[in-house]
Amino acid sequence: MIPKEKKMKQKAKLLRGWAFFGLMVGFLLVLLFIFPDKTQPVTSTAWQYFIEMIIILPAVLIIMGIFSVFISDEIVVKYLGKASGIKGIGLAIFLGALPTGPLYVAFPMAATLIKKGARISNIIVFLSAWACIKLPQELVELQFLGLDFMFSRLILTIVFVIIMGFIIEKIIESSDKKKMIDV
Repeated sequence: MIPKEKKMKQKAKLLRGWAFFGLMVGFLLVLLFIFPDKTQPVTSTAWQYFIEMIIILPAVLIIMGIFSVFISDEIVVKYLGKASGIKGIGLAIFLGALPTGPLYVAFPMAATLIKKGARISNIIVFLSAWACIKLPQELVELQFLGLDFMFSRLILTIVFVIIMGFIIEKIIESSDKKKMIDV
């Protein structure tokens, strides 16, 4: 692709992002106009999330920079790429279940892993494990809901997360093939 065309596409993508942001802000303002009694809780919650992101995001970006520099593409391809098989799925589950931070912290890591050659299904498994399978959560479930519930939910979650990962990968691959044909 010609650099000028690439710049134009990047600019269009950026413009779409800002347009979407503006649309959401407009939608929010309309909702607050319709429901003025919700203004205080909405602004309070938005402010809390903003402060949380300001505190967490710099650390995430630093960790992502370190990750990008010190973890080679070959390692990612070997352990999470197309040929990683069941070991890649297991590693994705383990990496996703280990941290306890909010899910939005995992997205930059997932994007970096994709750029380095990780398989889409492994990324879906990683993100889903981050959202649904946290070790502290499992211990709380064990304490309050018992071993049978914890174990059943954990096994079903793992099975369906893996299935979902493969389905999404196939959808993305067929979409990419369609784009290649259209070009």
